[in-house]
Amino acid sequence: MTSGVSHLLRGIVAAVSVAAIALGSACGSSASGSGSSSSADTVTAGKLTIATGDPAYEPWVMNDKPQSGKGFEAAVAYAVAKKLGYSHDDVVWKRTTFDSAIAPGAKDWDMNLQQFSITSERKKAVDFSSSYYNDTESVIVRKDSKYADADSLADLGDAVVGAMVGTQGYEIAKKSIKSDIQTFNDDAAVAQALDSGQIDALVTDTVECVYMVQSGEVKKAKVLGRIAGSEDKNGMGIVLPKGSGLTSKVTKAVNELKKDGTLAKLQTKWLTEYTTDLKELS
Repeated sequence: MTSGVSHLLRGIVAAVSVAAIALGSACGSSASGSGSSSSADTVTAGKLTIATGDPAYEPWVMNDKPQSGKGFEAAVAYAVAKKLGYSHDDVVWKRTTFDSAIAPGAKDWDMNLQQFSITSERKKAVDFSSSYYNDTESVIVRKDSKYADADSLADLGDAVVGAMVGTQGYEIAKKSIKSDIQTFNDDAAVAQALDSGQIDALVTDTVECVYMVQSGEVKKAKVLGRIAGSEDKNGMGIVLPKGSGLTSKVTKAVNELKKDGTLAKLQTKWLTEYTTDLKELS
């Protein structure tokens, strides 16, 4: 074999080897460790990073431990992850504030569950999956308050009412009770305000209201009742970064969980005791 031919053959072999390596690398990076979603869709290849509140409250997350999968939103998160092809060990949890999660800008997580109501305003900054739960709004008062025996929303007309800013509870309170609603940065701050007598009544999600009373977060308090017509028609959605490649996949997963009855079963398991036997306020 001449030197020229030998060099030519070695060049061809080298080129083929480089192409094969490049092809293999491309194939290897096309899917996450779960084998279903592109690595480009997630902040960490092979992992699904899910965020929740700090702290995360029951019954959405039990004992502030989302990694346990116990609590309605923790269970929903793992059910969605499984639909996407991620195992329990592939899920990484992060903590965020409510406001930062729905603010414009880059995120260091792939999904966020904190009872976010789906609104057109929020959709300008982030993506949403389809709804996984439609909650209502309720009112809490102290048992020793003059409003403890109120039978209607009109009876709260001269009460000092508080709600978390930017929430469905605030909108419903403003629409159904009175226009002047005191706002707070989170539900814990509203609960503290009611506990200290700064406000007379608190409006937030029904599930959260029942938890606040049962846990003693607001002492000597009662759920006065559920506000008539307050069901969130758009529901709660999983928040994703704007333009996320996972949005359509997560929406499909939620829709499948709704269709196969999984969401209904999880609601029955984790939320039933928080949503029944409440007086309706109109």
